[in-house]
Amino acid sequence: MTEAQQHIVLETKNLSVGYTSKKGANVIANSINISLHKGQLVGLVGANGIGKSTLLRTLTTVQKPLQGDIYINSKSIMEYTTVELAKQLSLVLTEQIASKNLSVFELVALGRQPYTNWVGNLSDTDLEIIEQAFQYTNISALRDKKCYALSDGQLQKVMIARALAQDTDLIILDEPTTHLDMYHKAYILKLLQKLAKETGKTILFSSHEIDLAIQLCDAMIVMSSTEVISGTPCQLISNGTFNTLFPEDLIAFDQTTGRFTVNK
Repeated sequence: MTEAQQHIVLETKNLSVGYTSKKGANVIANSINISLHKGQLVGLVGANGIGKSTLLRTLTTVQKPLQGDIYINSKSIMEYTTVELAKQLSLVLTEQIASKNLSVFELVALGRQPYTNWVGNLSDTDLEIIEQAFQYTNISALRDKKCYALSDGQLQKVMIARALAQDTDLIILDEPTTHLDMYHKAYILKLLQKLAKETGKTILFSSHEIDLAIQLCDAMIVMSSTEVISGTPCQLISNGTFNTLFPEDLIAFDQTTGRFTVNK
């Protein structure tokens, strides 16, 4: 393992996630101990409703952890100011963007907000980084298009370009392949794989595309009703981790092919 790969970008220690109410804490998952290294593509998978979005919201400070600690580049996430955190972590959500009347260039340029002055003027460095984001995601032809004129697949690439323009060590995406057909699901995940390798950024995404994630990811985080386990796809296959995701009477995991099959 190279020195770059040994560098831990995101780490959790005894993390518990869930919700609090007047009745007390509703724990979704606990004892989460994961380490994501520089340049890794990491897939977060699990059944519907298992808590993947809750974990991602906690990792991005949208909601507070019930217990435990989260570190980015060895610094507690709670010690970062909002602007400092925006220079460490970028987020791509599935929700509709606020204004689709923006041009593609304007939307990608919003990624530079943590670095621009209060007027929002773009420096030569900002413009260079924005241009690199266009090149990496191959969307230069869309530069002047309005966002409302984009397909779902095009818009997802633009959102990834905005995250790249933000120039953070860590990019987190919540269900980046939602609403996409099979070709574009594979295209987006292959793009994320390429970006992790070529930029050295750590990319964490949640997905229902478990078969694709097994083929493309450097590491995976598997959430079940009883535990959260991380490791390489090969390790998780050998450990039988994927066998526990779905009821055995309906869906089985074939360890020889690394794919799920429907029982007849």
